[in-house]
Amino acid sequence: MTGTTRTGEGLNPRRRRALYRSWRRGTREMDLLMGRFADAEIDRLDDDELGVFEALIEVPDRDLFAWIAEKEAVPDNYDTPVYRRLRAFHEAYPTTEHIG
Repeated sequence: MTGTTRTGEGLNPRRRRALYRSWRRGTREMDLLMGRFADAEIDRLDDDELGVFEALIEVPDRDLFAWIAEKEAVPDNYDTPVYRRLRAFHEAYPTTEHIG
C-alpha cells in the first residue's frame, strides 16, 4: 500500500480490508487522510466503531472532503465520535497536501 506505515499483519480480515480501502480512496488527499488515520487507529476501533469507519469509507471523496474541510455541514448520521476522531486526527497530524 503506497503511503502506509503499517501492514495488515496481526489484523483480522475485516480490519485488513478497512486498512487497504482507506489507502485506496481515489484521490491522494483522501488516501492520506483516511489511510493515515487507519494506520494509527484501526486496531483501536471496537467493532461498532469499525462499522462506523467502514461507512465513512463508503462516502464519496468529494463529500467527505467537504465535511473535513468544513465547506459543508456534516450530516447528522455521519457526525459520530469516529468522524470527530478522524477530523481531530487530521487537525493534529495534517498531511503535506492542503486539505482545507
